[in-house]
Amino acid sequence: MDTALLIRTARRQSKLSLRALAARAGTSHATLSAYEKGRVDPTTTVLSRIIAAAGQSLEATLLGVPPSIDGMSRGEELVAVLELAEQFPARHASHIEFPVFRPA
Repeated sequence: MDTALLIRTARRQSKLSLRALAARAGTSHATLSAYEKGRVDPTTTVLSRIIAAAGQSLEATLLGVPPSIDGMSRGEELVAVLELAEQFPARHASHIEFPVFRPA
């Protein structure tokens, strides 16, 4: 769910300024701006309050995990991928190279 888009859309449809919606929702315009720009995600309670202050309501529908295309469970699919990966040749280094950091 893109909460930034939901809040921006609700505010624009209500024809309220950022400051007016913030005042109605009981928050600061700076916080509302951060929500609209996606820098901060509001809690569901705050999101509902902002949407209600814009004169709209929020409805949520829970969706299950989409089934895989061939009917395999996620676990079976993972096992199949790992088994496939074992078929590819691989050369592993005998040691791992890493940068040496000097003490600060």
